[in-house]
Amino acid sequence: MSGHGSFDACDLRDVATLLAVMARLRDPDGGCPWDLQQDFATIAPYTVEEAYEVADAIDRGDLADLKDELGDLLLQVVFHAQMASEQGAFGFADVVASINDKMIRRHPHVFADASVEDAEAQTREWEQTKRREREARGDADTSALAGVARGLPEWQRAVKLQKRAAAVGFDWPDPAPVIDKLHEEIEEVRVEFAARAAAPGDAAAQDRLEEELGDLLFVAANLARHARVDVGTAMRRANLKFERRFRAMEAMAAAAGTRLADLTLAEQDRLWDRAKADERGSAASTPIPPTDTPE
Repeated sequence: MSGHGSFDACDLRDVATLLAVMARLRDPDGGCPWDLQQDFATIAPYTVEEAYEVADAIDRGDLADLKDELGDLLLQVVFHAQMASEQGAFGFADVVASINDKMIRRHPHVFADASVEDAEAQTREWEQTKRREREARGDADTSALAGVARGLPEWQRAVKLQKRAAAVGFDWPDPAPVIDKLHEEIEEVRVEFAARAAAPGDAAAQDRLEEELGDLLFVAANLARHARVDVGTAMRRANLKFERRFRAMEAMAAAAGTRLADLTLAEQDRLWDRAKADERGSAASTPIPPTDTPE
């Protein structure tokens, strides 16, 4: 018997093979010690991580990597289903049946005789259907904000809460007042920074600063929503841009025979400016005074 054992002749494209692989990994008799130690709570962080890696592959336009990352994400579903099956709760087939039922039920304009005008109308109907389903299950929470999962990344949860509030009319009419609110929140953060500086070590001052920074971030998420910009995508692009430019700074410093850490802030900032100029296809850039935070 070869290293793959009884899996040598399996069709690797068949989901049944993946289910069998997962079952073997979780088999107390000869399975993988690491896999056997896991439970829903320990696997959950990997599930979230794999979803982000899928988003990263999409953002980079790397379809080969996307294929692999989707496989990793599928493994997470299979892993959770296997653990549930071991407890007699449900199996992978039940997961498939559940999502098939949900998608058919929530798309009556496709699978039945209902009709919707456009994607926006469909989104509203989707939310209404979810609310009706919660009520049918006996969920006593009738708030417009009911059902927004607390396990979501906070940026995403903020936008979902804002969308729910907007659905009942609690929203700014356009981006202009949101920008005004953003400036207001920035000023409040400035005030709390000054208060903390005046009372170093004051836990209450630190708590107020944290609260105001939270308000600022919440309004920033609202502005992104009004701009119809996905916050996660925008942050990924900003992170990638910063990483790209910072690595370019390190390379320029190394080419000059030094380390970035050995340069002054003003020198580092000039390298940052050069990195930006190089990205824009320029051969030169104008030195700018050092700033606390690069653009």
